This record gives sequence, structure tokens and C-alpha cells, in this order.
Amino acid sequence: MRTSDILVLDKAHSTRYTCAMPKKPRKFSDQIRQAIGARGEARYRIAQETGLNEAALGKFFHGERGLSLDSLDKLAEYLGLEVVTKRRKGR
Repeated sequence: MRTSDILVLDKAHSTRYTCAMPKKPRKFSDQIRQAIGARGEARYRIAQETGLNEAALGKFFHGERGLSLDSLDKLAEYLGLEVVTKRRKGR
């Protein structure tokens, strides 16, 4: 079985959120939550700028619900995130 690293890059703030797979995988949604929290912006503003429902965004942030891929794409674009996968050498 091949393993991959999932890397979420915050281009605007030069921050890397890394999740090694499959060794105790950290959920992609947790990485997005971390990026939202790291920005320090109000979720209200993020919801207004992305067109997402503020209540849904709040529930996502607190782990009470998920978001659609379309919504995650909007969030990633707003936050300046890029998802990158790469294969580990020798696996």
C-alpha cells in the first residue's frame, strides 16, 4: 500500500498544515478548521465573503457538521489554501 502526505498550504501566510497518511490520519476538515482559526477573522466575515451560511460555518467550525465540497472549495479559495498530495519515497 502506498502512503501519501496531504498538505494544505496557506499561500497568504506561508503556513503549512500537514497530515501524514495513513499513519493516524488527521481529517482534512480539521485542517480547514485550523486554518480558519489561525486567520483570526470572524466567522461572520468569512461567511459574508464566501457566501456561506453563517450558522452552517459555525457548526462546521465546532465539528457539529460537515460542509459540501463546493463550500470547502469556497473556503479554501477565500483562505488562500491549496491542497497538495505527494507520494512518500520508498513506499
